[in-house]
Amino acid sequence: MNPQQYEKVKSASGFIAALDQSGGSTSKALSLYGIKPESYSGDQQMFDLMHAMRTRIMTSPVFNGDRILGVILFEQTMDREIEARGSADYLWSVKQVVPFLKVDKGLADEANGVQVMKPMPNLDSLLARAKGKGVFGTKMRSVVKHAEAGGIEDVVNQQFTIGKQILAAGLIPILEPEVDIHAPDKPGAERLLKAAILGHLDTLGPEQQVMLKLTIPTVDDFFADLVAHPNVLRVVALSGGYSREEANTLLARNHGVIASFSRALTEGLTAQQSEEAFNRALDASIASIYHASGT
Repeated sequence: MNPQQYEKVKSASGFIAALDQSGGSTSKALSLYGIKPESYSGDQQMFDLMHAMRTRIMTSPVFNGDRILGVILFEQTMDREIEARGSADYLWSVKQVVPFLKVDKGLADEANGVQVMKPMPNLDSLLARAKGKGVFGTKMRSVVKHAEAGGIEDVVNQQFTIGKQILAAGLIPILEPEVDIHAPDKPGAERLLKAAILGHLDTLGPEQQVMLKLTIPTVDDFFADLVAHPNVLRVVALSGGYSREEANTLLARNHGVIASFSRALTEGLTAQQSEEAFNRALDASIASIYHASGT
């Protein structure tokens, strides 16, 4: 593990940019960016356009390690190049931004009020490849839709079981058990989730650390004991469907939690903008999320 990257993720101010939209969310992300589905044909063109969007963001002069700690990459992005370098190498060598990789294969159908992750049969080879390309850590997402203790335990158990596999490969896992912001009893789900996470943190060795990516809680500072936990490297928050302004306002009320926003980060960016307008909009977005992450 790169000690400079570890120190940056552990203690530097800033936030993590989630640029890991995958097959299911790529078309929607492109539409918000001003590229409609009728303007391209087939997955290959869609992913090429998405890579161009991500490249435009990551190569922008306003996008660098001064305010951005890390970037979560989609597997295809990791395997592509930015300015003639592998994406992960470009991020760290040129921008001083720590690269992470989304490793999950999507969500299983809802059961017991939750959606666990689909199986990841080739995870070990993917982790080895990622490490070889200079990736620091991973991210994987499941979703909690109802305050059901059994389902929430299933989600957390799966996250930690695979998290330990990722730790064994020499990478730092970001565990993301998202609570749906529209869950009927969101505070109840968050209480059950925190209890389950604390229980599983106790199964880690003293040197083992994970990161947690969580929905901004209903009760301010509800995750303070997770932020302070010795086995937690960093707690980051997802925007979860909130607008950027709303997500920033809620995030700022949670001390020690930083952003890992996706759609909220790219809100207001379009393919049609001039470079000057694009960079200005991206700069404003980064500045506002950086500020909200600083509390």
